[in-house]
Amino acid sequence: MLGNSLAIASVSLGQHAAHDLPRKINAAADSGIRGIEITYPDLEDYAKNHSASMIDAAQKVQRLCQERNLTILAFASFQNFEGNKLPLSTRLQEARRWLDLAHALGALHLQMPANYQSDAIGDRELIVSELRQLSDLAASYRPVMKIAYENLAWSTHCDLWQQALQTVMDVNRDNFGLCLDSFHICVSLWADPYVPNGRQADGDQKLKDSLRDLVQKLPLDKLFYLQLSDGERLDPTYSESHPWYDPTLAPGHVWSNEARPFPLEQELGAYMPVKEVAQAFLVDLGFKGWVSLETFDRRMKAERCEPRQNADRAVKSWKALGDELYGSVTRISKL
Repeated sequence: MLGNSLAIASVSLGQHAAHDLPRKINAAADSGIRGIEITYPDLEDYAKNHSASMIDAAQKVQRLCQERNLTILAFASFQNFEGNKLPLSTRLQEARRWLDLAHALGALHLQMPANYQSDAIGDRELIVSELRQLSDLAASYRPVMKIAYENLAWSTHCDLWQQALQTVMDVNRDNFGLCLDSFHICVSLWADPYVPNGRQADGDQKLKDSLRDLVQKLPLDKLFYLQLSDGERLDPTYSESHPWYDPTLAPGHVWSNEARPFPLEQELGAYMPVKEVAQAFLVDLGFKGWVSLETFDRRMKAERCEPRQNADRAVKSWKALGDELYGSVTRISKL
């Protein structure tokens, strides 16, 4: 069975205004989940509802989680930092604000997706230099704040885990590591929202090759935590006439915002090879750290889709994944 500590993103516990942060925290704790990722919008809503500053709100949320023995795995997500055309001093000032909030929360990590702006600068030397300065700023906190860097399937210059790993290795800071996500791996290599079967023609082989590469090359100490979710096959397929169509967002981004259920929720249209991805990380690579279920499910926008119901879905999904992996017999050898 799976021995990893289980966390969940606060956004994955409800998206209605009535689904406030205290309800989400209690739902996660009551269901047996051990950790939570606090998203900025949830913290901001809590601050507004309690007429508190963001720092005061963060401290109160930290106490709420502490009372329920819930670890705050991450504060999410600090976006579009590296390769941004704004002055670096301005970006570092904003980074300090986010780090102050993460510190007040007692979060273990500040989650940071790779830049997805269309005009993001791709110069490697510049990106590494900026990320080193961010890491050094985070290292000045006590306890040291870790930066969890994540490739998105639509990141401009870093859409594959190999690219994210290379960035982490080049930055070469102990507090700068990876947050890898099954959804982004599947969308980059395997899934296709434009075709009826939802699959890239050569997706199976690309995914197999990538996961073999991962097991052989990913250093465990550089993987801070793993995120898992599934994805729904789009019907109708994505196009300009699709009800979710948004010309300002990458197709994968739209897909992510609307149709990411928990792993193996086939009854909700889930179809991605999450089991294969999870096996590579949890069985073949032997990752024993935190696993967080990060979903974006449009159904959670309804008030009736309550946080405890969503937490129970998450636990059911996690147990089902464990049952699937426990019976796995084919392993990828780690050299």
